[in-house]
Amino acid sequence: MASEVVKRLRDRRLNVWEQTKELATAAADENRSFTAEEEGKWAVLNEELDGLDRKIKEGLETEKRMRATDDAFDAIGKRPVEQRAAAALNSDGRNVNDEIRDMLRGTPGAPKSIEVRHNGVFGNTEFRTLLSNSGSPTSVVPTDFYDQLVAHLIEVSGILQSGPSVLNTAGGESLQIPKTTAHSTAALTGQGATLPTADPTFNMVTLSAYKYGIMLQVARELVDDTAVDLQGYLAMQAGRAVGNALGSDLINGNGSSKPAGLINATSASPAVTGGISTAGYTGMPTGGATYANLVDMEYSVIAPYRQSKSCYWIAADKTIGGFRKIVDSQSRPIWEPSTVLGSPDLLLGKPLVADTFMPAVGANAFSLAFGDFAQFFIRLVGGVRFERSDDYAFGSDLITYRCLLRGDGTLVDTNAVKLFKGGAT
Repeated sequence: MASEVVKRLRDRRLNVWEQTKELATAAADENRSFTAEEEGKWAVLNEELDGLDRKIKEGLETEKRMRATDDAFDAIGKRPVEQRAAAALNSDGRNVNDEIRDMLRGTPGAPKSIEVRHNGVFGNTEFRTLLSNSGSPTSVVPTDFYDQLVAHLIEVSGILQSGPSVLNTAGGESLQIPKTTAHSTAALTGQGATLPTADPTFNMVTLSAYKYGIMLQVARELVDDTAVDLQGYLAMQAGRAVGNALGSDLINGNGSSKPAGLINATSASPAVTGGISTAGYTGMPTGGATYANLVDMEYSVIAPYRQSKSCYWIAADKTIGGFRKIVDSQSRPIWEPSTVLGSPDLLLGKPLVADTFMPAVGANAFSLAFGDFAQFFIRLVGGVRFERSDDYAFGSDLITYRCLLRGDGTLVDTNAVKLFKGGAT
């Protein structure tokens, strides 16, 4: 349960949003742009909204860590030794956390390389839970190094927060995913007439195993200082770095020695192309989406995908900020703040996720995506590999760690997710 501090921040956020909504509604009712005074007030209120978002996120993260710590201490006092040991075991029976600590600190006899896997079954169900915004995986499984690293990987990639289908394979050979390109069709048939035949047609989407990596160098003094949360530090640094590299390609990859990203897979036939008008909201840049564009976007995705739990809007932060100014035909803002802590805000009733790698609003820019991201498949090979070297930076008395992740991702059904393309000037 959230603390009173976080609840008060949420209440303040809702109050600030009501003030911004009043400004937008008043201007829309009078069919005019903001005055200079209103524009200044709008900027101040939106800056406060962004600040409250950061504070709420930091508060929730702090509380999550505190709960994890409390649970760990409770477990030490309540669970038998056998159960405590089993909680830290990897799927192959290894005590991963102890191995990682020994490897990071260079304990004699510790391995120089370790592959970190998720506790328990590493499959679609568990991983999808971890990627979802609807719950905290640390409430049902122990928080280990893998969970920390993947949490940081996810937080920098909006597409990883939108419920994609994650496949994990032991090897890196090409993985082919079948998809239907045409379905069988029936026909009205007269009595005694020959029944028609119509076979479905299939195609294949191939997922490869591209390598992403980073080297981290840490002072030996930091490693020797037992008061430092070295695991948490390395998980944060490696997770963000690898997440940025993979997340960028999942959006913008061109399929040439890198993933065929979301935009590459769907840009050939954007669902909606904006006009040259900038009447969508006050100060809209060229290429922005109007209310009518957004409604057209929503209904360009067929109902089964549009009604999926994994149906999201994805856009860059600045683009999302612009949505706060758009109102519908009844002068009601179409952007709604989330009333549930930890859940995304809503656009036309559907969750809206920020992805820093989405293109900015502009002429001919694909600045917005909408659809069922369960049809976006992400393939990971094995676990996340960590390796240590005491020799690489021996002259500087630095310890070098290397983090490697192999994976790929693409949209398997282009009917599931659609793009908005900004109008040309």
